[in-house]
Amino acid sequence: MNKQDLKEEIVRMSGSAVEKCMRCGKCSASCPSYEDMEYHPHEFVYLVEKGDIEKLMASESIYKCLTCFACVERCPRGVEPAKVVEAVRLIVIREQGMNRLKPDDIPGLWDKDLPQQAIVTAMRKYTK
Repeated sequence: MNKQDLKEEIVRMSGSAVEKCMRCGKCSASCPSYEDMEYHPHEFVYLVEKGDIEKLMASESIYKCLTCFACVERCPRGVEPAKVVEAVRLIVIREQGMNRLKPDDIPGLWDKDLPQQAIVTAMRKYTK
């Protein structure tokens, strides 16, 4: 898939208007995974807008996003960065022909302090 097709596929899958991003950084400022991510939410949107998606596809940042939608709530332009991250992750997973985690792997990662939302998110994220 060429760069333009890849960009169009991510925009279609995410339903996000990446061109509306003004790179204010409010999404990244509210991200609980900010410290663990190589590329932050506003950078994901910008790189997709530019069509420079290969960097994102190779980054572990696609697995660091918690899909908590804090970035979506903070965006003054309704860009929805979490949906962009999720679209990139799904493309990578589909290219690999497998999920990063299998549903049977998740109970082994269980922690008594882990919020239930994290488990539901993991199941949703890794079983598409």
